[in-house]
Amino acid sequence: MRTLTSATMLPARIYAIPLAALFIASCAGTGSNWNLNNLTGPASAPPAYNADQIAGRYGLAAYQREEDRTRTEGEARQQCRQPYEIAKGPSGGVIMHLADQSEPQELQLKGLAGGKTFIGPEGEAGGDQDREVVSFDGKVLILRWVNTETASRYGTAIYVRCEGTPTAKKRSPSKKTAAKSQPKAAPKAQKNSPVFMAPPPDNDDPPPSNN
Repeated sequence: MRTLTSATMLPARIYAIPLAALFIASCAGTGSNWNLNNLTGPASAPPAYNADQIAGRYGLAAYQREEDRTRTEGEARQQCRQPYEIAKGPSGGVIMHLADQSEPQELQLKGLAGGKTFIGPEGEAGGDQDREVVSFDGKVLILRWVNTETASRYGTAIYVRCEGTPTAKKRSPSKKTAAKSQPKAAPKAQKNSPVFMAPPPDNDDPPPSNN
């Protein structure tokens, strides 16, 4: 009887083991998928702005405290006399400077789910060299560095669009005198030249004498 009972229950044990293994595997698989979803960040998405919208000439300033934002915006507007130009790059990005680099390069506009937009080199959005677009209404662009150490040194940058602002202030006082005297146009061209360019040499030496 004992032999018959054990032999009868043997197939049940054989079938029970695979069923238990399948149950454990399904639970483990569900758990692993859940953990992977939690570890991944927000999905990439199209940026909220494009290069055509951002390209232009801006007055640039920066602030560290949010309460200084309004005052800094006024300071940035005054910098339109020597504007910072953001050009459109050949690959659809924008030409701007990275932190601690003297030469500008093309940076990409990158988006994340939730409406966030970043400006930075090729790679995932929100990288260590990226800047987040805090806000942009077409006239005022506010960028914040993702890297906290960089942000502590450079602050939050505020760009105030200034197309037409410098020329309007210069021509409004006296339009008649500007039309009559054309030589005054030369200093205006020099003011728009880059700051790093040295002025032309002065040729004030007297002509050599014939004696």
